Amino acid sequence: MPPAHPFDTSYLSDVGDDDKLKEECGIFGVVGVSDAANFVALGLHALQHRGQEAGGIVTHCPEVGFQSARRFGYVRDNFTSQKVMETLPGPLSIGHVRYSTAGTKGQTAIRDVQPFFGEFAMGGAAIAHNGNITNANALRRELIERGSIFQSSSDSECIIHLMARSLQRTIPERMEDALRRVEGAFSVVAMTRTKLIGVRDPLGVRPLVLGKIGDGWALSSETCALDIIGAEFVREIKPGEMVVITEAGVQSHFPFRPQPSKFCIFEHVYFSRPDSILGGRSVYETREAIGRELAKENPIEADMVCPVPDSGTPAAIGYSLESGIPYAMGIIRNQYMGRTFIEPTEQIRNMGVRLKLNVNRALVKGKRIILVDDSVVRGTTSRKIKEMILDAGAAEVHFRIASPPTAWPCFYGVDTPDRDKLLAATMSEEEMRDHLGVDSLKFISLDGLYRAVGEAEGRKKSCPQYCDACFSGEYPVIPADKVEDGFVMKPAAE
Repeated sequence: MPPAHPFDTSYLSDVGDDDKLKEECGIFGVVGVSDAANFVALGLHALQHRGQEAGGIVTHCPEVGFQSARRFGYVRDNFTSQKVMETLPGPLSIGHVRYSTAGTKGQTAIRDVQPFFGEFAMGGAAIAHNGNITNANALRRELIERGSIFQSSSDSECIIHLMARSLQRTIPERMEDALRRVEGAFSVVAMTRTKLIGVRDPLGVRPLVLGKIGDGWALSSETCALDIIGAEFVREIKPGEMVVITEAGVQSHFPFRPQPSKFCIFEHVYFSRPDSILGGRSVYETREAIGRELAKENPIEADMVCPVPDSGTPAAIGYSLESGIPYAMGIIRNQYMGRTFIEPTEQIRNMGVRLKLNVNRALVKGKRIILVDDSVVRGTTSRKIKEMILDAGAAEVHFRIASPPTAWPCFYGVDTPDRDKLLAATMSEEEMRDHLGVDSLKFISLDGLYRAVGEAEGRKKSCPQYCDACFSGEYPVIPADKVEDGFVMKPAAE
């Protein structure tokens, strides 16, 4: 079974070693096309890397009203069935793919799968959300005290209840009203009987783009999903912008107080697909530039530059081009090991990443190898890959990491381990090198990362151009729920 996406690391969870950060959601919507659900299914397939646990689609057809289908598993396993798709008629549809947070992983109920639907006095509406509401606990307590009955454990359901309690006259106005109460990160696609709605939070933490397909329109987390349906990329939805799309066209306005943009810089490093466009820049070219910057900052004498498949590949190519050290596929990936390949017994778990990755022994034997990866989270996978390279006869192993040390958890829509599980939160770079057992370990600097994504002067310390909290510990929105639960913020003077 081929992977859901070239950067799919779901196999690691099957062997008890999921050592990559995970986006929690991908969203997609279309209006003004026949059989809109088929377009949404294709779009969600292209966004599968953003959420691989479950997916859902809602449609509206004037003859039968709103219809929905929510399923666990991959899009290809659920929304390619003619029987299922025939239940989702109409020219208007939205969809969502989900990857649960660490606290609920493996315990998700079908009621937690989006899009969520609500019936209001002026008609029904469905909503799908990418991001994380950082004051969801406080909102939930308030809403329950006032009589709201929640059906899921998702923070996104708060938006539906806030809309229900709004006194505004139209659904878009109620959505504005609701989102003004929300803190954190949100990119939203929603639908009424006649409208497709897209909204980004004032900081623009998570992505959302607009596309044109024939006489219709599409909203998507990434441009790669527009490509798969043959839609033309029009533009990004701006931070703090709401678009309301009908047959008459696109209406845009800005209902929130303007704030400096804080787009997630890790979207450039890892989350987004390399064939997407972010901020007018090719993700692939940005990652290659990260590799070049990494080579400038952290040169080393070696014989070969090898990516850790597949997320390290563009950066490894950039490192090779800048350093002049030959690039080679020293690690080969088995593309056809499905998630249910074998029962994960203890013996199989101990094989770890060997089930998925194999060293190209003929290439690496006796060589000094530079391994390029996108990040080090817990370090468990890095240690196993290093052992594989040495077992194959490599003379030296040097790690070069295409992001700064990940030392802080993300609270804006990414599944991140607790801080004490992050290697960089408890160890210095030298201690990490010793822990991993490699000859050298170097990360790109935060300024170097900013230069690679197009900020020639690097990071503005007084007002960073991106959200980089996972590296810096500087959170653009205070994670109120987590602080209430005991999370200790970085001291302001640190």
